[in-house]
Amino acid sequence: MLTRPAPWSAEHPLWLCGFRSFFLFALVAAPLLVLQWGAFLVWGLPLPAVAGGAFVWHAHELLFGFGLAAVVGFAVTAIPEFTKTSPVGAGTARALAATWLLGRVAFWASGVAGAPALAVSGLAHLGLLAGLLGVLGPRLLRDPERRHVSFLWALAALALLVAGFYADALRGAPPARWLHATLGAMMVLIVLAMSRISMRIVNSAIEQMGVTGVEYRARPPRRNLAMFCIGLYTAAEFFAPGARIGGWLALAAAAALFNLGNDWHVGRALFRRWPLMLYAVYLLMAAGYGLIGVALVADGAGFGAGRHLLTVGALGLGVFVVICIAGRTHCGRELDERAWVPAAALLLVAAALARAGAAWAGPDGVVWMAAASLAWAVAYALGLAYMGPLFVGARADARSGCAGPA
Repeated sequence: MLTRPAPWSAEHPLWLCGFRSFFLFALVAAPLLVLQWGAFLVWGLPLPAVAGGAFVWHAHELLFGFGLAAVVGFAVTAIPEFTKTSPVGAGTARALAATWLLGRVAFWASGVAGAPALAVSGLAHLGLLAGLLGVLGPRLLRDPERRHVSFLWALAALALLVAGFYADALRGAPPARWLHATLGAMMVLIVLAMSRISMRIVNSAIEQMGVTGVEYRARPPRRNLAMFCIGLYTAAEFFAPGARIGGWLALAAAAALFNLGNDWHVGRALFRRWPLMLYAVYLLMAAGYGLIGVALVADGAGFGAGRHLLTVGALGLGVFVVICIAGRTHCGRELDERAWVPAAALLLVAAALARAGAAWAGPDGVVWMAAASLAWAVAYALGLAYMGPLFVGARADARSGCAGPA
């Protein structure tokens, strides 16, 4: 009688491809972290007493927990594919997963164990990113055309931001500015990742509709301008938080993102589920920077609303769609056309709008926050229910590793 290997065994399907464990981590972390944050906001339930307080715990776990898991999962699968190199092995995937888990446990424990646990968490996060750069950096640099080397600089920037966060936290300085900068780096990474995914998704939709004479191209000048403007705003917020110049730069980022969206105007094919969900990520991102810009320039109240359109909206929806597309296809399955996918995406958009609306809801703001937390959690619970079994199960076809459907 055959016995299934233990989850920590290199033979388990969880380690068949590098993305499996990290996409699973993201799907598990997303509802749990946000429900815990919602319970704190609504009922005052205690959170881990980490350096910087409740907000730092929330932002740290959203970005360095949920967000970083999604980034690593995408990178360890997509970059070998982009560079036509061998997949990341099970041993490497397990080592990277262990550092991510250690980072979670040590950071949560730092409220009780203090600086030693905080230092362990910092070393774990830096080890994760250093390992990722060590595995993927040579592949990106050896690629003759170096078309994807921008991922290397983005990952290196994330490592620098992690180091800065833990350096400030360990010396007792407020570390939140590093988290705000990390959000900017995440937005850049989303633009980089979606530019690769969108070419196949949008042109496939055009082909399926039988449209001729129309082709979608993710044009580098528009993409590079959007990332440049996001970077400028992120730098301004880091060095001069709340300054009016940051508002103008945020508005420039919004304009550049709306301009980037012009590439997507390919007719009816845009309104098919997969192109539309990807396009909505850019709309939420542009709206987020737009609200931030107006708030800083006109001294308005929409700064927090804009920030949450970036986190709950662009990051939340972007990660969800990438997991559904890359995760499913690299498990050897065709894209999922069932109703749960757009339902979950609509819940994430609703969560972003509700959380943004809380900025103007006055005393009822906590109700809007609770609704946003619940909508987000249900959306990702659906993702976990439908996608999770694929990540821990064997491929249904005869192919191996990260290969797409036959």
